[in-house]
Parts: sequence; structure tokens; C-alpha cells
Amino acid sequence: MKTIKTQVGIIGAGPAGLTLAHWLKKHGIDSVIIEHRSREYVEARVRAGLLEQNTVDILKTLGLADRLVREGHEHHGVYLSFDGERIRVPFGPYTNGRHITIYGQQEVVKDLTDAWLTGGGTLLFEAPALELADYDTNHPKIYFEQNGEKGVVECDFIAACDGFHGLGRKTLPKNTYKEYSLTYPFSWLGILAHVPPSSDELIYAYHERGFALHSLRSSTVSRLYIQVENDDKVDNWSDDQIWEELSLRLGTPGWNLQSGPIFEKAITPMRSYFIDNMQAGRLFLAGDAAHIVPPTGGKGLNLAIADVKHLVDAFIDYYHNNSTTGLDTYTPTALRRIWRAQDFSNFMTTLLHKQDEHGSFQYRLQRAKFDYIRISDNYAATVAENYVGLPFESFNK
Repeated sequence: MKTIKTQVGIIGAGPAGLTLAHWLKKHGIDSVIIEHRSREYVEARVRAGLLEQNTVDILKTLGLADRLVREGHEHHGVYLSFDGERIRVPFGPYTNGRHITIYGQQEVVKDLTDAWLTGGGTLLFEAPALELADYDTNHPKIYFEQNGEKGVVECDFIAACDGFHGLGRKTLPKNTYKEYSLTYPFSWLGILAHVPPSSDELIYAYHERGFALHSLRSSTVSRLYIQVENDDKVDNWSDDQIWEELSLRLGTPGWNLQSGPIFEKAITPMRSYFIDNMQAGRLFLAGDAAHIVPPTGGKGLNLAIADVKHLVDAFIDYYHNNSTTGLDTYTPTALRRIWRAQDFSNFMTTLLHKQDEHGSFQYRLQRAKFDYIRISDNYAATVAENYVGLPFESFNK
């Protein structure tokens, strides 16, 4: 059996696992990454595209943001529409100049993977983890298989950054955590299209026919979404129908949506899920392995990177100061931001999606919230500071 020895064994070569490996290396801590999928699959997997200020700052500090800075799109505000009335929430005045950057998650993964392999790091693709053993001792092991050959990673700690369906959470003892979940009664039909963005910033829109979102991936590729039923199918929507619906839901007087060739369509369910314990012995979970948020708030990738920040702090404290305080308190530290992100994601989701008939009590509540954002600097500031991501020190107060 092939044996690999390291300090931190990482499962998953997504943004969380790769950022963790780079950050540990910066502090002289050795790690190895194993990934179930192929490199081609991981780098082509389209996910989030909104990076909080915290995330961009971390990638810059690690020297991994050269292409992000060149090709990413800084946004200093966001548009919210309700029944055709559009307002802009600026970020800078409410957040001391903080902003977001639009840069696809798959591009982040490409950058981090290239840098890790170029720097001589170990990353095994198509190497599914089979068993996590001895994580309640000082010598955890990750058993895996690659090209028909069995192997084992012997390490001090296991970091499971292996997503919602990964082995990390499945291994965590069931009696050590409580699950929280909410499935929304609607989904998103999302498209990628070869067309320049029709807006300089994201547009979130409530319409009596349902929610719509105008986003982007580059100066030539747009990302757009519409609210659909949970049992809807991609095949039910022609390209012309999608553009017609987007134009209707996003429309405001004097503004027009550009259309173009659609090259990807997918339906995404809307749900919240997380567990209230992210560690057992020397096994630690990060990212989607521990929590899922609806994409309305743009928090998925950013929450994963925040988990990594707390893990890195804890590992540095252990290896450099011989202290387990950070490791022992990893879960409550991470959960403070996770609860905040869950609340904001739920707020944005319930504010902007059609949930009941036009003119109903629920609709009137949504309209009242929108009007309050429009007239109140304090309420707009709440939206802005959550959207760009609260500084880490905010949670130490």
C-alpha cells in the first residue's frame, strides 16, 4: 500500500482545500491534497462567482491573485428592483470602502491548482477517500484509492473540504451534532450566455412572475437566473423563452436586456443546511462539508474561505505555540459567521422571491422591506456590510 506522510491531510481540491494548503505552506506546515474527481472536472465545475473583500484580501496576501486582479470585476454597489422600481445600494459609504469582486470559482480553482503544482505540492486527482480512521488518536489516517492502487495518508490532522456529499461529514459521529435545514419552495434556472453584461453591477429583481438575477462572469459572458418551480425541467425552457422572461422580470423604464447565445443551462435547488459541530478528535470540516446556503447572498465560497482562515489560525497556534486553544474552539468560532451568513442569505431570498400572490400579506411585507432599504441609510448599510462580508474582527466584539 502506498503511504504518504504529512502534517495535514486535506480531502478536496476546491477553493477551501487549495486555499488551506497554500496558507499552511506559507507558515511552514506541510499538507497533501487528495481529490475524488479529475482535474478537468474540478476546473470546469461552474459555481459561485462573487468574492467578498475578505476572500480577495486573503488571496492577495497568499500571492495568488494576479489573474484575479487583472480579470476580475470590482463592484462597488448592487441594484435591487421591486415591481420595476430599481434602487442602488452603494457599498463604500456604508463599509469604509469595502467592495466585492466578480471572478468565477472555477477560475479561482485553476489559479490555486496551477500555483500548488508549480510549487511542488502534492495533489492526487481521481483519488477518492475510502475511509477516515484513527481521527480520535494522534495519528489519523486517510485511506484512498488511485488508479486501482490503495493508499494511505498518515497525518497529524484531517481537514475534510470535500463538499456536501463527501466522506468528512459522513464520518463525523452522528451523536455529536445537530442538523439544521430549510428547503425553499422554488429553484433557480441559471444560464451562461455569450453576451456582454447589460449592467455594470448585479441586479436582483422581484417580479410578480418570480425572481430574476442579472450577474456576469466576464466582459463577454453573462450569468443570469430566474425563479422556477422545484419540479421544473431545463427542457421546458427554450432560449427564447428564457430571454423573454428575463427581460420581463428585470425590466425597468429606459433599460434593456441584451440577449445572446446560451451555452449552459441548469436548475439549482434553493436550500439552507448546516451542522452545529464541525470537528471530532483530529477531524475538521470546512466549507460545503459543513454548510450550504442559498446562492442569493453569494456566501458559499466565501464561507468556505472563512472556515479555512479559522483552521489556519488554529494550526499555526498548534504547530508554532504548542497550543490547542484554536483547534478546541474552531466550531464556535466558525459558527458565528455561519449563522450570520445563513440569516443574510435567508433575508435576501425571502425579500426577492415570489412566495405568495401579488398583493398578499407576504407580498406587502416584502414591499415594506424594499421600501425601508430605499429610505433608510441604516437598513441599506445592513445590506451593504453583509453583502461585502463583515471583517473578521467584527466577530470578536
